[in-house]
Parts: sequence; C-alpha cells; structure tokens
Amino acid sequence: MGSPNNKPARIFSPHNHTSPPCTRTHQIGALLLIATTFFLTRLFDQAFPTCPPSSLNNDHSSPNVVHVSDGGSLSWPQRGYGSHHSLKIYVYEEDEIDGLKELLRGRDGKISADACLKGQWGTQVKIHGLLLESRFRTRKKEEADLFFVPAYVKCVRMMGGLNDKEINHTYVKVLSQMPYFRRSGGRDHIFVFPSGAGAHLFRSWATYINRSIILTPEADRTDKKDTSAFNTWKDIIIPGNVEDGMTKRGLAMVQPLPLSKRKYLANYLGRAQGKVGRLKLIELAKQYPDKECVPVILSDQAEFPFQNVTDYTQISIKWPSTRIGLELLEYLESIPDENIEQMIAAGRQIRCLWVYAPEFESCSAMQGIMWELQRKVRQFHQSAETFWLHNRTIVDRHLVEFSSWVPPMPLP
Repeated sequence: MGSPNNKPARIFSPHNHTSPPCTRTHQIGALLLIATTFFLTRLFDQAFPTCPPSSLNNDHSSPNVVHVSDGGSLSWPQRGYGSHHSLKIYVYEEDEIDGLKELLRGRDGKISADACLKGQWGTQVKIHGLLLESRFRTRKKEEADLFFVPAYVKCVRMMGGLNDKEINHTYVKVLSQMPYFRRSGGRDHIFVFPSGAGAHLFRSWATYINRSIILTPEADRTDKKDTSAFNTWKDIIIPGNVEDGMTKRGLAMVQPLPLSKRKYLANYLGRAQGKVGRLKLIELAKQYPDKECVPVILSDQAEFPFQNVTDYTQISIKWPSTRIGLELLEYLESIPDENIEQMIAAGRQIRCLWVYAPEFESCSAMQGIMWELQRKVRQFHQSAETFWLHNRTIVDRHLVEFSSWVPPMPLP
C-alpha cells in the first residue's frame, strides 16, 4: 500500500488559479439571461395556473384519514403504508411445533375452535382462520415478512385445557423451536391476546415476546396487573369480536330506530364487575337494544383500533371518567339531533372496519389489520444473539450458520 505522503497535496487557495477578466460584454449577457428567465417563468405561470388542492381531489377529507366509498370500497392513506398491500405472512401449523397444538386445543386436544369463537376470545380464532385462507399467506418461511403464532390460550384456560403454569411452560417450549423467532428476537412474530389479561396470560411475556407484535383490543389496562403489556410503538389495537348476527354480514341484524322515535338518552355497554350502577345499566341495555348510537367513551386511557388513520372526534365522544354524573347526562341531552345524525352517518361509513369478514370483502377488520401489519415489516432482522459475516451468512454466537440451527435453541 502506498503512503499517504505520496499523494499530491490539494491546495484550495483562490490565488492558485487565474480566471479570465469579467468584461462589460459578460455583464450585459448575464443581465439578458436573467431577464429572459424571468419572462419565461411569468409566461408559464399564466399558461398553467396553480390548481388549489381541493380541485385535485373531490374528497375534502384529510388524505391521511381512512375513507370508505358509498360502494364499500376501502381507501387507506398511503403515508407510511404504501399504495397497496405487499406482504407475506407465514402461519405456523399446529403440528409442526411441539406444544403448539396444546395452546390451541388444550392438553387433551378436546377443545375445538368453534367452542372458542364466541365472546372476546373469538378474535384469536377468526384472525387465525382468515390468515389460513389469505392471499398474503406464504408456506415458505424464507420469503415471509412476518410470522403468525396461533394460540387460543384465553379460551383454553377458561375451559380448563391448561392452567397458568402449563401455558407459560408450553409457550417457552414452542418459542425455543422457532429458528426464525431467534433470528429476529421475535420482532417479526405476531401474537393475539384478545382479553383483559392481555399478554399476561403468558407469565414470561416480558422476557420472551417483549419485542414481538401483539394484537389486542384492550391496551388501557390489564386485569389485576399494575401495567399493560401494550406498547404503542410495536403493537396493534384490533377491533373486539362482534357476533356475526350484529353486523351487516349477519342474518339477524337489528334495524335502528329513527332518533325521533327513541325513548332513551343512552345505553350501556361494558362489564359489571359487581358494581351496582353498572349492573343496572347492563339490565337496561338488554331491554332496549337500540343500534347505531354515538359511542360515549368513559375510559380515560383507552386506545382505539386504526387510530393512525381514523378521526374519532367525528364518530364518538370521550368524556372524563372523573366527571361522570348529572353533568354528563345534561351534556348529552343538549346535543342537537342534527349533530348526532352526522356522527352516526360518519360512523356508518367506517363500521365495516369492525367486522371480521372474508378477504373478498373490500372493507373489513382484517383489511385494516393487514395495513397496520405492513407498516411493521422490516427489511433487516437481527437480535442480540444474531450475527453475520462478510458473505451475508447469518450465524449464532458460536458461528453456527442459520440453516444449521437445531431446536431447542436458547431464546434471545
């Protein structure tokens, strides 16, 4: 190698080069060039006037907000998402990983998916089933952007299929058999926890899946825990499970009454938790099941599905939980029917995003979830236990190539 001292020195002194003198002819030429440029600019401005933004798009709503056309076609904002779906998801089969079947069926394998469809747990089953039939599913791990780990643990636990200790042990066993989980530290793996317990159903979640993508309908709290497992930077709030009979896809959908014929100001949807006031509200809700109401949110720390692209001020009201009382009722009673109708109409436009429908539906919860998952896709995967060499070979701490990693493996 040559010495840096052998390289010629670079001298930047202005006295090192001579320039031709600037004559009067040069000055006149420069002025003519400026005048010509100014004239042509004004000419083009008049010939092609600037169009206001509203004339470029008949939709006066923000381009960063989700829009559903009258025909039901879903238009997702491109900022941060792209112009179309472009992702591949690998869904683990229950028989390919030892222990995964227990997380789905219980220790005896007797719990069916149909038994877990009802209630809040149903999202675990629906999302799993829809991904199995999805056009975004790939059966090649090496080309997958994301990996879905199916489990119905809340249902399995409630039906006696596994206890808390067994759930924790089985999850750890399952994860230790996934080379791709170890490769990324779990960053490209998806888990669904659809109940108030959240990821705490897996007691060691903070150790093993704290980098993974968690889908959950409840982020504001975790039952009987001081902290929530939800992380706004990596996890996704999903719509809770809605019985098919309550949606446009069901056969028994209740038609809403016009506002002028409704006798009651408000309805209650929530858990009783043994509180007398809530028990009375729930009983009232069963007697008067009006549909298409404006949601009044009384949970201060609530997070909402698709809030990256949905303006919830157009479809709901959020009231401080510290001011629940007569003041709230008086406020609700003071809202003009016209404003209520506008909010209901706005909500009606996007309510399809709360329905877990097949992929051929142009607007559904799964369409929205796919957009949010696409935003999580990484080009590069690594963890504290992943290394690579000059030839792009992925190796572990002992320099064993990724293709030779044999389960069970130490978890990152």
